[in-house]
Amino acid sequence: MSTVFGSTIMKAMQTSHSHTTQNVFSPQELSLEIKSFISGVDQNQGRKLSVREHARCAVRLLRSVPACRGAVLEHLRGVYDEHVSAFLHHLEMEGDGNSAHSSNLEDVIMEVHGVLSEFIRLNPRAWAPLVSSWAVDLLGQLSSKHAGRRAAPHSSSLNELLQLWMSCAATRSLMEAYSQCLAAMLAWCPDACVDALLDTSVQHSPYFDWVVAHIGSSFPGTIISRVLACGLKDFCSHGYPGDKLGQGGADKGSRVPKIGSVVGILGHLAARHSDSIRRELLRMFQDSLSPPPMSSSGSSSWESSAQLRRATVPFLLQLAALSPSLLGAVSAELVESLRPPVLLQLQVVLQGLPREELDNMLGLAVHLISQSPAGGARVLRFLADTATPASVIISGPTPSPNEGVREACDRLLQMLLLHLHKLVYNRPEGAEVNPHSPAAQTRRVVPFLEELQSHVGELCAETLRLERKRHLWLHQLLCLLSVYGGPSVATEALCQLLTQARNPEELALAWQLHSPLSACLPGLLPAAVARCVAQIHTHTLGPRQLRQLLLNLASAMQSQEEERRGAGAGGAQASMAVQVGAAVSGHLHNFCPLLLHGDLGVSHSAVRLLSCSPLPRAAAPAHLLLVCRATVTHFFLALRRRGEGGKGRDGGQVGEAVNCSVSLLSRLAAYSSLTLKCVLQQLVEGALHKGNSDLFGGQTEEMGVETLVSLAPTQDLGASLLDINCKFGTTVNFSGSVWSVFHAGVIGKGLKVRTAKPHPDPAGVIQNVQTLLAVTVQCCSAPGVSGGNGSLNNGGHHPASDPEEPPPISAEAAKVVAVTLVENICPDVANGELSWPPEEHARTTVERDIHIRRCFEAHPVLFPLLHVVAAGRPALCYCSAVLRGLLATLLAHWEASREASAVDSPWHLQASCLLVSCMGEGQLLPPVLANVHEAFPYLTPFEVRLLLLAVWEYVRGNGPMPQKFVFSSEKGLFCRDFSRDGDVARYVAPIHSVLHKNIDRLGHLCWRFQL
Repeated sequence: MSTVFGSTIMKAMQTSHSHTTQNVFSPQELSLEIKSFISGVDQNQGRKLSVREHARCAVRLLRSVPACRGAVLEHLRGVYDEHVSAFLHHLEMEGDGNSAHSSNLEDVIMEVHGVLSEFIRLNPRAWAPLVSSWAVDLLGQLSSKHAGRRAAPHSSSLNELLQLWMSCAATRSLMEAYSQCLAAMLAWCPDACVDALLDTSVQHSPYFDWVVAHIGSSFPGTIISRVLACGLKDFCSHGYPGDKLGQGGADKGSRVPKIGSVVGILGHLAARHSDSIRRELLRMFQDSLSPPPMSSSGSSSWESSAQLRRATVPFLLQLAALSPSLLGAVSAELVESLRPPVLLQLQVVLQGLPREELDNMLGLAVHLISQSPAGGARVLRFLADTATPASVIISGPTPSPNEGVREACDRLLQMLLLHLHKLVYNRPEGAEVNPHSPAAQTRRVVPFLEELQSHVGELCAETLRLERKRHLWLHQLLCLLSVYGGPSVATEALCQLLTQARNPEELALAWQLHSPLSACLPGLLPAAVARCVAQIHTHTLGPRQLRQLLLNLASAMQSQEEERRGAGAGGAQASMAVQVGAAVSGHLHNFCPLLLHGDLGVSHSAVRLLSCSPLPRAAAPAHLLLVCRATVTHFFLALRRRGEGGKGRDGGQVGEAVNCSVSLLSRLAAYSSLTLKCVLQQLVEGALHKGNSDLFGGQTEEMGVETLVSLAPTQDLGASLLDINCKFGTTVNFSGSVWSVFHAGVIGKGLKVRTAKPHPDPAGVIQNVQTLLAVTVQCCSAPGVSGGNGSLNNGGHHPASDPEEPPPISAEAAKVVAVTLVENICPDVANGELSWPPEEHARTTVERDIHIRRCFEAHPVLFPLLHVVAAGRPALCYCSAVLRGLLATLLAHWEASREASAVDSPWHLQASCLLVSCMGEGQLLPPVLANVHEAFPYLTPFEVRLLLLAVWEYVRGNGPMPQKFVFSSEKGLFCRDFSRDGDVARYVAPIHSVLHKNIDRLGHLCWRFQL
């Protein structure tokens, strides 16, 4: 137990003892005390000393004999251990921690603490190193020895463990003694105290962690800096240079004993002092790159050692690999500090390392990036910006300060992608090839990819910039992220690319992403389209993004059509286009509301998408009707925009929108009988609607209301009714009798002013009418539209001699148009009113007939629509009531007309000609009567009436019944045999009489009226 001291330390001991007041023992008494301490027997009474008495003897020797301090401190270990055992035993038996203070050794513990505290205060250089190492070592032994006791909490419960030991007098005394030593040694020798703490932490971890937590909380700045410095020195002496830097952390921790303790201490302090740790780590990194300071000869700081400075970066990397919390705390600010000058300094420091060691460092850096729990997006952006080569064509990031730095970052990024590829596609042993098996789904968590899942949109935006190598790296990373994140991330990535791509080159990146993902993630494209639809419903996308999404989906399906027309090149893109078309066709009812979007670009993109999208094989009737209504409404809106858009780019867009609407309507009409009826009804009703009638030359005022002359509004007279009535007499009669007369005054300010609306452009009206007729004819003659009796299915087979002849109009479709016209022109007409009464009976329906005439006056488009109906024989029969009413009003007009010639009534002349022509087209009249309208311009009103009466009498005698029409397989039409209707000559007699009377003007038309 003897200890050898130098003369300086011995003098310091003697100096400290000279200040004590209790050093009053004689040499003989000291000799007896030493013998009693050594033997454990009382020299005066000859009995064995108790633990308490033996401890007091040790304390007396510690006060009096400096040479005995080693032995005394060693003996006191047992005293402290005895007190701790009694303290824990009392807790286990009674469960009350306060009663532990009744131990008979507690006063001895307090006495020892007072002596040591006094020695440290009086002579810290002599006593602080000794007491600190003794106290911290004893704390480690006590923590490890009693860790398994029932009263001791688990080592992971740091707060409970700290509360337990700090309530024990022995461990609390040791902790206070160590804290006093550390405070005293900070100014001149902090390394010895911290070294003892690190050594003990390595030996007794994790039971010693509560000590580290308490000391670190008391001296955070000192502990952090000194722990890092001591860990660096130990790292350099044990594992650097020469040893490889590992990625696992366990091997390195076993070869470098103190680095594990450093990680543990900093990990405990990170909860409350993460800012201090982050600042110290960054300061350590920056100091290792800056030039060494001008240190004095006696300085022992690590900054002055070239070997320690070179080992700083590997040490910090290894430290981060062992502690994810430290990595997360420092990674963000570390990336921000890597400016071009710092990168150049780092290159200078690392270029002197051996090739193998540099490769190991890069591997460890890649491992750290993949395991970084935060700041992954910032690290990725830094690597991509630094590794991207400078370009004079594309404005990219700031050029790298040095080509060597750029190449190093390029290599690091390539290694990172390779490492992530291994982690993503790695499967545990025995996993099946199927990626959806339970074993394959137990993948390893990659924190770097976990964080990037929230930055998919930014990654897609950066990828679409198409900057040289940069977009290739990011596209590969996006693919790995999609595989790692599963269907949700892959769907979001594909949806983002479809939304943000602005040209075919950028859109190709979406298909390049889909190709590798389709093998492991089936149903990806339908899920992406469904996600796009969900974003449309939630109004997540702005008008520009929405327009781009619709255009990209349309481009995908149009590429399929182009490949079909071309050389038939198939492949992945063709298969993908088919999948896009199938996915979009299932959401037509979700896309069709966009046809009515307020933004012109969105509306145009939507109709372009729907016009090239295949129709679903089976769809709900409600969805079909919704699509039909939206398409017809968009058709009329497109017509109006075409009239208002003029020429230029907008004019081309609206023209294309009209063409797409026509194509979509014709395809919808050919889909089923339900859609055919809906489309035709909506077209006819829309054309006759007062909001669209001006597109086709219709009148905007209500029918039957004459246009009033615009008058200037009269000034407000400001007179009351009482004053006005007083002008008619001296008083106003308020008797209330039936003969009371009042002047009502002037209501309002005069006649309402009718704003003069501009007349529509005749060329635009003609173009709109032609477009309406074209889409109506296409819908009525679309392939697959069946006839009324089923035999019209053969109507699609035309004679081979005339292959360019358009397909005939379906009788069933024409009937839909006819019925719709009748319902809108005169709703009170019954469907059975097909036969015509005598002409004199027309006066019974004169009001209805006038309403019908006004409809034709207000809507000039009715006559072209009647011609379409007439072409689909025998559909014109169902318009019999409308034709009869119009003809009755024309007869009445010509009868009452006193004009010299029929041309003096232009509208009635035109209506008479169009009516007879239409009835002839629909074969309600034989050819000899169907040609009478050619003579109308040369006749007087009375003569026109005679010819129209002949037409009336024929139709009355030969009713317009659909049963009189027979289907002709050669022509593909229903035709009427007029030979079965009897002699036509008696109806032609008035015609011949008029011809003879006007032979000078009608001679050239006589051949048209031969039987």
